[in-house]
Amino acid sequence: MKGYTLQKIAEITGGDIFGSAREEITRISIDSRTIYEPGGILFVAIRGERHDGHRFVPGLLDRGIRAFMVQELPTKERIRVSGACFILVDNPLKALQGLAAFHRNGHKARVIGITGSNGKTIVKEWVHQVLSPGSQVVRSPKSYNSQVGVPLSVLLLEGDTETAIFEAGISRPGEMEKLQGIIRPTLGIFTNIGDAHQEGFRDREQKILEKIKLFRECDTLIYYRDQREVDRLVRKEFPGKRLFTWSFENEGDIRVKVLDTDKEEALLGIRYGDVQMETSLPFRDKASIENAIHVIALMLLLEYPPLVIQSRIADLNPVAMRMEMVKGMNACTLINDTYNSDLISLSIALDYLNQQNQHAVKTLILSDIMQTGKENADLYAEVADILRKMNTDRFIGIGPDLLSQRRQFPSGTMFYASTSDFLSSLHTLEFRNEAILIKGARVFAFEKITHRLQEKNHRTILEIDLNAMIHNLNVFRSITKAKVMVMVKAFSYGSGSSEIANALQYQRVDYLCVAYVDEGIILREAGIHLPIMVMNPEVSGFDLMIDHHLEPEIYNFRSLFTFLSALEKRNLDLFPIHLKLETGMNRLGFREDELEQLFEVSQNHPNLNICSVFSHLGASDQAGHDTYTREQISIFERMSQKIMARFPGDILRHILNSAGIERFPEACFDMVRLGIGLYGISTDAGNRLQAVSSLKSIISQIKPVCKGESVGYGRNYIAKKDLSLGVVPVGYADGLRRDLGRRGVSFLVKGKEAPVLGNICMDMCMIDLSGTDAREGDEVLIFGKQKPVSDLAEKLGTIPYEVLAGLSERVKRVYFKE
Repeated sequence: MKGYTLQKIAEITGGDIFGSAREEITRISIDSRTIYEPGGILFVAIRGERHDGHRFVPGLLDRGIRAFMVQELPTKERIRVSGACFILVDNPLKALQGLAAFHRNGHKARVIGITGSNGKTIVKEWVHQVLSPGSQVVRSPKSYNSQVGVPLSVLLLEGDTETAIFEAGISRPGEMEKLQGIIRPTLGIFTNIGDAHQEGFRDREQKILEKIKLFRECDTLIYYRDQREVDRLVRKEFPGKRLFTWSFENEGDIRVKVLDTDKEEALLGIRYGDVQMETSLPFRDKASIENAIHVIALMLLLEYPPLVIQSRIADLNPVAMRMEMVKGMNACTLINDTYNSDLISLSIALDYLNQQNQHAVKTLILSDIMQTGKENADLYAEVADILRKMNTDRFIGIGPDLLSQRRQFPSGTMFYASTSDFLSSLHTLEFRNEAILIKGARVFAFEKITHRLQEKNHRTILEIDLNAMIHNLNVFRSITKAKVMVMVKAFSYGSGSSEIANALQYQRVDYLCVAYVDEGIILREAGIHLPIMVMNPEVSGFDLMIDHHLEPEIYNFRSLFTFLSALEKRNLDLFPIHLKLETGMNRLGFREDELEQLFEVSQNHPNLNICSVFSHLGASDQAGHDTYTREQISIFERMSQKIMARFPGDILRHILNSAGIERFPEACFDMVRLGIGLYGISTDAGNRLQAVSSLKSIISQIKPVCKGESVGYGRNYIAKKDLSLGVVPVGYADGLRRDLGRRGVSFLVKGKEAPVLGNICMDMCMIDLSGTDAREGDEVLIFGKQKPVSDLAEKLGTIPYEVLAGLSERVKRVYFKE
C-alpha cells in the first residue's frame, strides 16, 4: 500500500477523523500480535462473534501505534494525550472491504479469481509458480480467502503488478457477492466441487450457484466440464460468457488423457485445437492431476508455447500447506518451512518464529528467493529491512544471490553459496537453545538441513495440528463468554507441554493448569507468562511455586496452613490461591461442613487471596448421570456463594470440564476448564471439533507368511491363510498396548484397514497387508483424522485420555500450522 493518507482512507470509507491525521499508511493490520514496528501501520479493530479488536487498542497505544480504524472511540483525553488518529466507522470490516475494493479499482492488472470446494490454494500457488518467471505477480498469502483475508490480499496490489491471483472461499450464502466486489476478477478458475463446507448451504446446487457468483464479471471462466452439475449451472447462469473447459471425455475445449501413472509422476496427453503435446507432471494422485490441468488450461488460454508449458509443469513444486515444528539438537526448536520462499511467506514465518517464547535467541536460515521479478539489490534490501523489524537475532543466508548481496546485512551474518557448503561447515557452527526457522526454495533441498539439525529421527511420529487445536478452542469460546482455563497437564495429553502452552498463550487464553509443580516450572522456563494453576501441589514444593509464581490448588487445612507458613517466611501477604471444593466426587477438596472452620482461619489471615473456587464433575459426559451432575452443580453453587459472601473481591468460580461445557453451558459461571475437548474429543453427537493428534509410522518391511506360520512373541497369532505381512516400527515402548492384536485393532494403510497380528513387541508390531497395494516405506495411520482415537480407546476398553497420555516421549512430536 502506497499513497494512502489517513485523510484519504477516511474519505474512501466514509469515516470521521478524530486526532491528528498526518500519518501516511503503508500497511494494514488486524492482529495486534503481528505488529513489530509502529510506523505506517493502520490497525483495524474488527469486532466478531468471538473476538473484539477494540480490546487491544490501549496496549497498541502504549506500543506507539498511532493510527486506528474503530467503531468505538477511546476517551477524548486518551486521544489527546496519545497523539493518535482514529477513523470512526460504523463497521470496520465493511470499511476494510470498501478500502480494498477502491484499491482494486485503481489497478489495471490481470486479476485471476479462484474458487471451488477443494484445491483453491494449490492451484493459486501453482499458477503463481508458472506465471512468475519474467513477470510481476501478486497472490493471496497462505489461504487468505475469507471476508477478512480477501481484502488484505487485494491491498497487496502494487503499481507494477502485472497479474494478481486471489482465491475466495465462502461458508454460507451471501458472502461471495462481497468478495466479488473486492476481487473483480477478469479471468476465473473454478477448481472442484465437493462436500467441504457443505453445512452452510441448503444443498449442493445452492453451493455451486453461490460460488460462481465470483465470476459474474469475468471475461473467461476455466472449469472441468466433466463435473456435470457445475457445467449445467455455469451455462445456465452465464449464457454469453466465454467458457474455457477441459475434459477427460472429449467434450471440452481441452481434451486430456492420463497416459501413465505407474511411476512417481503422471504423463498427460493434451489436445487443444492444433496443439497436441505430452506433459509430465511430478505427481500422480487424482487431485494433483486435476489441479495441474487447471493450470495447463490457463497457460493455453494465455497462449504460452507448448515447450514452456511442458517445462514449467514438469517443474511444479509441492505446495507446503503448513509449517512444521520439531525438537532440534542441543535443546533447539526447528520450524521447517522448506518448500517455498517469498517475501510474504517470509514475514508470516518470521512472525511464527517470534511466537516461540521458549527461546531467547531466534535464528533464520534462508535461501535465495526465486522468481520475484525484482532486482536483487531491491529484493534483499527488503529482506534486510524485514529482518530488522522482526528483531531476528541470527541470520544465515544460503545461495549465490544472497552471497552477492551480503553487504546489505549486518556484520556477523554468515553466507554460503550452496546448501552443501553450509552442511560441510555445520560442524564449525554451534546451535544451542534457540528457535531456528529453516526457510528455502525447493531447489535448495533444505530438508537436508532439517534432517541434520533434528534431535530424533524415530520413524513413528505424533502430528499435532495447531490449526485444528485453535479451531477447537474457538468452538468452545463460541459456547461461553466465560474465561477459559486450559489443561496442559500430563505433557498436554501427550502433545507436548511448552509447544502447546506457547500456542495457547498466543491465542490469549486466560489461564493454564498443570498437575504438578515440575510441569509449571517447565512452562515458566519456556517463556510462558500466563497465570498457571497447579492442581496437585505437594506441600514440599510451595517454595518453588512461589519462586515461579505458580498458583496452588488448596484442598485441605494441611495444605492451607503449610502454604500460609511459606508466605510468612518470605514476608508475603498476598499470593493467589485456588480453593478446591468437594461436591460429590470424593477426591480432593473442602467439604461443606468445613467451611465455617475455613472462615475462622481467614479471620487470622485477612489478606488471604482467593483467586478462584472450583470443583470437579464426576460424570458430565454420561447422560445417565445427569441428575447427579446437576446436584453437584447445585452444591457448588451453594458452597461458592457462602465463600463469596465472606471474602471481599472478585473470586472466579469454575466447575465445568470439556463435556460439561458442551452439555451444561448454563453452569459456566466465571471460568471453564478446557481439557480433552481441545484435542477434538467430544461427547456431542453433532460435534464441530476437529482431530488434533495423528499417530503415524511407516512400513519397514513386507514379507509373505504362509498358512500355519506364527507371528510374533508367544506365537499368539497363527495364520489361517497365506497373507502379506508388514512390519511397523512402533511398539509398547512407544505407548501401544501389548494386546492390540487380540482386541481386533487395525491400522489404516492406503485407506484400507490392516489388522494387527499377534502380540505387540517393544519396538515394533506386525499387520496384515493382504488386499492392499502397500509398499515398504508407505505411511501407516494408527489414529488420526480418518481413524479417531476414540475408536481405538473403545476397543481397548478405556478412554482417549489414557491413549494420548500414554504415548512415550521417544515418539517424535511434529507440530504443524498453516
